[in-house]
Order: sequence, then structure tokens, then C-alpha cells
Amino acid sequence: MRARIYQPAKTAMQSGTAKTHSWVLEFAPASAREVDPLMGWTSSSDTETQVKLRFETREAAEAYATARGIEFDVVLPQARQPNIRARGYGENFATDRKGAWTH
Repeated sequence: MRARIYQPAKTAMQSGTAKTHSWVLEFAPASAREVDPLMGWTSSSDTETQVKLRFETREAAEAYATARGIEFDVVLPQARQPNIRARGYGENFATDRKGAWTH
């Protein structure tokens, strides 16, 4: 059984970075998914893909996998550049405005 250790990315539905600071150990699928001929649902007999374990650090996730004999791949997160504009949205409410309110 093989696993993947990664740090989840920020979701597109929110601007915050909640749930992106922990590390996740997720098992790779052992068998292919099948389509049920009657209902058309996609299913699999592999239940390990439903398991996601969260850890505070990458080292803790690696130690857990090593202690239980699980082969793993570590996917390092890509650094995100901050999108900070000097006096961006906050300038609309600044008390030291030089010009008139234009919008």
C-alpha cells in the first residue's frame, strides 16, 4: 500500500488559509473504480482511499508511515506569493486622504 503526504492548498471558495497548515496522509487507490451497470454510480471496493489522516508536521506524518511500514511520497507545497497592495482596499476608508472621494 502506498500513500501520499502533502499539505493541502487553499480552497477557491474562501479567501482565508484555514485547513492549509496541517499535513495530510492519503492512501493511493489500490484498484480502479467501476461503474455500476444499474444505477450508473462510480464505486470501488478499496476502502483505504476514504482515509485521510491529518498531522501537525510533515515529520509526524512521515514517522507514522514509517512506523507502520507504509511506503509514501512527499509532495512539497509550492510557495504562494502574497498579494499585498500598498494602500489597496483600506485606502477607501483612510482618514488622511489627500483628494476628494471620487467613487
